[in-house]
Amino acid sequence: MKAASAPAPQAEPVAVPLIGRGQVRHERLRPAPNSFCYPTAFLMLPLRSMRLGGSGALPRNRPGLIGFRDRDHGDGSDDCLRWIDELLAGQGWHLRGEVWLHTYPRMFGYAFKPVSFWYCHDEAGSLKVIVVEVNNTFGERHCYLLESPRYGHQLHTRKVFHVSPFCQVEGHYRFRFMRAWREGRERTVARIDYDDDQGPLLKTSVAGVLEPLTAASLRAVVWAHPVMTLAVVARIHWQALRLWLKHVPFFHKPQPPRHFLTR
Repeated sequence: MKAASAPAPQAEPVAVPLIGRGQVRHERLRPAPNSFCYPTAFLMLPLRSMRLGGSGALPRNRPGLIGFRDRDHGDGSDDCLRWIDELLAGQGWHLRGEVWLHTYPRMFGYAFKPVSFWYCHDEAGSLKVIVVEVNNTFGERHCYLLESPRYGHQLHTRKVFHVSPFCQVEGHYRFRFMRAWREGRERTVARIDYDDDQGPLLKTSVAGVLEPLTAASLRAVVWAHPVMTLAVVARIHWQALRLWLKHVPFFHKPQPPRHFLTR
């Protein structure tokens, strides 16, 4: 009697691109309290799956009302997945699982992405590294590498990169990330709190509900946020004016850090 052959291994399912809609919140605690909350939309892209299955309805590296360009990230190359793989390999992390990129879309050909998050997994699906990619309004970029992350747990890194002229380059960040199903919907939260040498100063977060990225969901975002990217830049300057009018101390931009990555 012929023995039954072992079942063929099942291929890992290909993840689909997602789009999120929610809020971005910011609260300054001192010396003059200042807070705001704005509606926002963002992308959650499974880059390794997109290499296999394409970007679906999302215009990638081509013109569109709303889309995504690889060169807006990392070293500005046309393959940001290759860039993040090489960045991590240089730090001893050789990960071949999914890489989820949480980022703002390019709108009407224009992009400004204050912060993006790279969630990097191993082949078993375990989250191993989060890379926080920060851009400032001076055209500079810096990355923070957070190791051994767990959803819901706090992570720390020292601040080395200039972001706001109303904050010095000192102290440290506290990060907390969540991604979970609640009431039948998938939600994500990325929280960044900043402590300077005197203690807690800023509380910020971006949160939203995720849904599959389709032509219909992209149209809904365009209709709801037609000038979102321009609004991000305008709101940064408006909030800066509010702080200046409240006589919050202003600090000139220092030289950027020598190294592109802070581990």
